Amino acid sequence: MADRVTHARAVHVGPGAPDELVSAVEEAGGKIVPPEDASALIWFTGGPGEAAPYLHEGIRWVQLPGAGVESWFASGLLTPGRTYTSAVGIYAPSVAEHALALMLAGARRLHELASVRTWTRPDPTGLGGSTVAVVGSGGIGQELIRLLEPFRVRILAITRSGRTVPGAAVSTTPDRLVDVLKEADFVVVAAPSTDETRALIGEPELAAMRETAWLINIARGALIDTDALVEALVARTIGGAALDVTDPEPLPDGHPLWGAPNALITPHSANPLKLRLPRYVERVRRNVENYIEGRPLEGVVDIDAGY
Repeated sequence: MADRVTHARAVHVGPGAPDELVSAVEEAGGKIVPPEDASALIWFTGGPGEAAPYLHEGIRWVQLPGAGVESWFASGLLTPGRTYTSAVGIYAPSVAEHALALMLAGARRLHELASVRTWTRPDPTGLGGSTVAVVGSGGIGQELIRLLEPFRVRILAITRSGRTVPGAAVSTTPDRLVDVLKEADFVVVAAPSTDETRALIGEPELAAMRETAWLINIARGALIDTDALVEALVARTIGGAALDVTDPEPLPDGHPLWGAPNALITPHSANPLKLRLPRYVERVRRNVENYIEGRPLEGVVDIDAGY
């Protein structure tokens, strides 16, 4: 037992980590060691390519800083035999708040009104009493549903399992997506990015949306077919799109999406570092304690599910 605990205390914190993260590991009982002596790796910045040299056979647990792990799966590094944990769930308040801001901005046409240089009389809509489809009702989706309570909206929630989602009038599965889209005034994409969810919102789904409906994406750009979205915006077959993530990303200068009608784009800014870091530090602190004591870790990545 003593040998196991001693080995579990051997933690390496990857390059670029702030002092707060290092302190959290030590306060949780971890001992910072060189990478070759570590059994656990706490990662903070850089992608799979930068992390790969640290993943020797002795590394049994890796803590990843992001909630989305699709790039790690694509790299081939996430394989059985080693435990990976993500930051899933801890960023939900910040991202859900941003989603709500995008919804309100679209409904109130703030993206247009903020740039006018002459007095006009616009005709915006509102969020109150509307129908909102939440596609992917995990941590972010459930937090958004909570934030929407004062607006008395009707929630249509989609999850992979179709489980009952608290606060939702309807809880259903992805095979009912088109039916749900037909009813929604706002469609919020909050699902994980996997092979199954790539282009989840494509031409057929956009065609099913109401002409006044807004599409909001705070998940990953790959969940929406960008070309189909541009066509829908140009043809004005949907009300608009508010996107914090795009495909490709970063969105190149001159890309058609920048100039598409009723497109509101924020450059992946729903979870800024000053909000993200404290929550990640606390997740690391708890998981280092759990790892040393042999307790279940938070945010374990499901290798089979892809997130």
